Amino acid sequence: MTEPQALVTHRISVVTPVYQGERTLPALAAELDALMGVQLTPEGHRWEIGEWLLVHDNGPDRSADTIAELAQAHAFVRPIWLSRNYGQHPATLAGMASSNGDWIVTLDEDGQHDPAHIGLFLDVALRDNAQLVYAEPTNEAPHGLVRNVLSKSAKWMFATFLAGGAVQTFQSYRLVLGELGRSVAAYAGAGVYLDVALGWVVGRISHVDVALRDEGDRASGYNLRRLLSHFWRLVLSSGTRGLRIVSALGAVFGVAGVAFAAYIVISNVLGSRTPEGWTSNMVVILLSTGAILFSLGVIAEYIGVAVGMAMGKPPYLIISDPGQGPLGRRPGHR
Repeated sequence: MTEPQALVTHRISVVTPVYQGERTLPALAAELDALMGVQLTPEGHRWEIGEWLLVHDNGPDRSADTIAELAQAHAFVRPIWLSRNYGQHPATLAGMASSNGDWIVTLDEDGQHDPAHIGLFLDVALRDNAQLVYAEPTNEAPHGLVRNVLSKSAKWMFATFLAGGAVQTFQSYRLVLGELGRSVAAYAGAGVYLDVALGWVVGRISHVDVALRDEGDRASGYNLRRLLSHFWRLVLSSGTRGLRIVSALGAVFGVAGVAFAAYIVISNVLGSRTPEGWTSNMVVILLSTGAILFSLGVIAEYIGVAVGMAMGKPPYLIISDPGQGPLGRRPGHR
């Protein structure tokens, strides 16, 4: 006998990449422990946390000891040990690959993400039939002014100029369909930005309003160099859209060169005089610059095919029947 549809429970795998969580993980563990057992979302959907995957990313503190202690104290804690420091997104992918829940929730170690909001994510996913739900902060992120400005600028630039897939705005607090998250973790290559990789395979994305909490006295693991490296990974993972802009700019320069030459010829015919050699130099510069930029854009298209393959972008992804999976588990749904 199968469980009646109205009583189906969504199993959640929580993934947390750990870099310096010695101080913050115990409090987060207590919050997750309070959510053990079957919970109800505000809209009446049943869910439970099946596992909390703590991915040790070899940070500078005693996070490894803390993870080991939590694993002994709580049956739902599953440590994942990485061989060295790989970074937040690879560590998150490692946790997603090791998960087995219907849904995967990723939340940070620093305490700014409230686990009590997980039910809200699930409500939005089922209401909108969304495979991926991002947190939409209703307040400023609990970071310094410089980091907040850089983060907002990077996301604006990505959404405006680089976003070629489904994901245009994102946050590290997210809920994704389990089989899609595990598939992305299996396909994604080294150096890929997690949210870009999710955009390759996710068909529908939604957002849920949540308030971010303060990080307390925990020092940020991101300095300026790490932030710039993080942004550069986002740019490189976005494919050739940026270089297509360069190619279009080259075409504009080429057209401008031809138009400028025509303008000078007409001006000379009408009696205007320009310094000898200046016209030809300007036309040659505009046309040459346009040809170079356009050629770079064409070359980038060929490189983009190879880069997409190297990053693991799949040409297709086969999934199970959505109506029989977690998205079909709604009270009264048949």
